[in-house]
Parts: sequence; C-alpha cells; structure tokens
Amino acid sequence: MRVVIGMSGGVDSSVAAAVLKEQGHEVIGVTMHLWDKESSDGEDAARVARHLGIAHHTVDFRQEFSDLVVDYFTREYLSGRTPNPCVACNRYLKFEAMRNYAEAIGADKMATGHYARIFYDGNRERYLLRKGLADSKDQT
Repeated sequence: MRVVIGMSGGVDSSVAAAVLKEQGHEVIGVTMHLWDKESSDGEDAARVARHLGIAHHTVDFRQEFSDLVVDYFTREYLSGRTPNPCVACNRYLKFEAMRNYAEAIGADKMATGHYARIFYDGNRERYLLRKGLADSKDQT
C-alpha cells in the first residue's frame, strides 16, 4: 500500500513514517512549503526520509497557506475575534490539500504524526479524528 505522510522534520511524523515502513508500506514523505522564508523543517524531513530509505517530496503550498490561513487569521483578528490558524491549516492544508496531492500521485492512504484516535462514523460514512487517550499528548 502506498502511503503519503506529512513530514515536518519532527519526531512525531518521523516515527510515524518509520512505523509505516516497518509495517511494509511504500511510504512517501511530504513536506509542505508554506512561507517564502525557508526553515530547516524541510531539510530535517528530507534527512529523515533518506535515513529511512523513503521518497520525500516538498510541495509548494505557499499560495494556499496565504489565502486560506493567513488571510483568514488577519480578517478574523481585525474583526475583533480570536482566530485559530491551526484549525484552518489542518482543515485546508494538512488534510484537504495533502489528500488531493496524495491522490494525484497515486497514494492509497494518507497519514500524519498527530496523536489521536481514528473513528469510522458509519452513519456519515467517513473517518473522524478523536481525542487521544493520553490527555498530555492529545493533538485533536
């Protein structure tokens, strides 16, 4: 099974990639390029991918990040509300845009390093993320 995993270069996504490879999946690490200024995240993720012997892609999502996260944050903040940019980023980039990219390169599944439980809602016919069992690690 071909699995795309969002890799930040951090421990969580790196361990998730290693576990998936160990389970026999063809793993493709993907790092989202979100800012004009580069960070070391992409280099760290690429280094981990090389160490694991998996493919690694960096995908340019700068325009999407600006339009869907930064503009949202600015608009909400200037309207006197307290925006949560992480919710917008997770919804539109880490899940939607990443899923679209995964489908475009022929991946069967998508993974993240988030600590959460996966629940299939048969009534809605879709998967949902649920709060993790350990409150101190929860990332839902």
